[in-house]
Amino acid sequence: MDELLDGLKYDDNGLVPAVVQDSVDGQVLMVAYMNRESLRRTLEGENTCFWSRSRQEYWVKGLTSGNTQRVVQVGIDCDKDCLLVLVEQQGKGVACHTGERSCFFRGIDRQSGDLNPIPMEGFTGD
Repeated sequence: MDELLDGLKYDDNGLVPAVVQDSVDGQVLMVAYMNRESLRRTLEGENTCFWSRSRQEYWVKGLTSGNTQRVVQVGIDCDKDCLLVLVEQQGKGVACHTGERSCFFRGIDRQSGDLNPIPMEGFTGD
């Protein structure tokens, strides 16, 4: 495990971005950051664990809200500087602190530049 963790390309703050994706429907739920220890905790545990850049502490997603993320698989990109974490979203099925299923619930209108809600069916290919 140490060789794997040491082989990643962390940024200057010792972090690597983690794209969190629903393992069932493929929807991107959120992007967070992991350091070496939070990735180790994620790989060895059942739920996602991140490093909170604002609070400067470890953060098990959903520990307070009940909207935990059960880890199905963790992938590493070709450059070893980004993670893809496939999860089963637990609790009420929401990943965003706003109560939305995904943190990516707004889209930019390419004509006006306005932010508009993205309908959930837009994420599933319907």
